[in-house]
Amino acid sequence: MAYLKAITTPLTTLGSVSLGALREMGAMSTFLFIALRKIFFRKQLHKVFIQIRLIGADSLFLILIISTFTGMVLGLQSYFVLRSLGSDGVLGTLVSLSLVRELGPVLSAIMITGRAGSAIAAEIGVMRISEQLDALEVMDIDPMNFLIAPRLAACLIIFPLMTAIFDIVGILGGFIAGTVIMDSNSGIYFFRVQSHVGMDDVMMSLIKSIAFALIVGTISCYKGFFAHLRKDGAGPAAVNNATTSAVVLSCILILMFDYVITSLMK
Repeated sequence: MAYLKAITTPLTTLGSVSLGALREMGAMSTFLFIALRKIFFRKQLHKVFIQIRLIGADSLFLILIISTFTGMVLGLQSYFVLRSLGSDGVLGTLVSLSLVRELGPVLSAIMITGRAGSAIAAEIGVMRISEQLDALEVMDIDPMNFLIAPRLAACLIIFPLMTAIFDIVGILGGFIAGTVIMDSNSGIYFFRVQSHVGMDDVMMSLIKSIAFALIVGTISCYKGFFAHLRKDGAGPAAVNNATTSAVVLSCILILMFDYVITSLMK
């Protein structure tokens, strides 16, 4: 019996965890579909603009700093490697494609998740445990219309814009490190960028940023909205755990979907 139990216990645990994950993913998918339908509800535009400022404009400085130094580090490291191979002329190709196809969408999404996604989950979670969401329902105000849909719409607008800014500033950062500091040929750098970055690369970046916007917006809102149902804490502890869970899960799914999208669009 002990031998049989030693075999079945891990399998039972694995099955329970897997079923719980599937239920959670199903609930989040339903939550997303409802929120997407509510985006087109009338009188939402001013709420969306407010969230664009909170999610996007307030994250702009962070994106500029991270993209500048990401591009500079990428340009510097790539220059040394390419020079050792006698191929420093392709520096612009390496920097631009790395940023546009991979680093731009992923790093900008992770940065926005850490700054704005956590704030969304915490704000909605506090409203949930303080019964403000219940008060909205009592006043016949749909919380999905009032809170969730504008934030999701703002994410869908902001993520592609922040990704584009990250790509452009990162390419300029690579130019500064590779040509201004290391004295590579600036004309060749921009020629390589222009000749090798095509619409397929831009479309991949756009698709990734939209997918990441749906992931971060859905998970952040979902975790905060149902913070009161968590089993690992109550009250402020539930909000703290919901916020942490939202950031961690968003970052994991960003990397997972980055791999999936890259594999499908190769």
